[in-house]
Amino acid sequence: MAEFIMRAMAAQAGLSQQFRFASAATSSEEIRNGIGNPVYPSAREELKKRGIRCDQKRAVQLKREDYQHYDLLLGMEERNLRDMRCILGGDPAGKVKLLLDYAEAPLTGQNIADPWYTGEFSACAAQIEAGCRGLLESLCKER
Repeated sequence: MAEFIMRAMAAQAGLSQQFRFASAATSSEEIRNGIGNPVYPSAREELKKRGIRCDQKRAVQLKREDYQHYDLLLGMEERNLRDMRCILGGDPAGKVKLLLDYAEAPLTGQNIADPWYTGEFSACAAQIEAGCRGLLESLCKER
């Protein structure tokens, strides 16, 4: 959901061409037959409620070389960050961060619970929106 929420926010701000957003799984649970699953139906429905499409997305796994291709790699929870650092071979440039590191208090630095386990897709999307809003503000200040 974060990739598409962030894309929508950037588009609404007229900044789509300034940034590149992508998402990748940190576990092989998301990958089936090497092709990848589409966005989980409940996540797709939550995005649809917000007027956001994600039709062509297929799950891919994070790769070590992704570290060189992106300025920032965000995880939703500490477990994601640990898995990301393992896959990426570390984080020498300090690119791996929690999405909610960019949110305002009281969400700053918190984990976003995986809605696949909690069933709380709406609450998850709201937290993602808070993180993405802060991230976009931060990116705009840097440029």
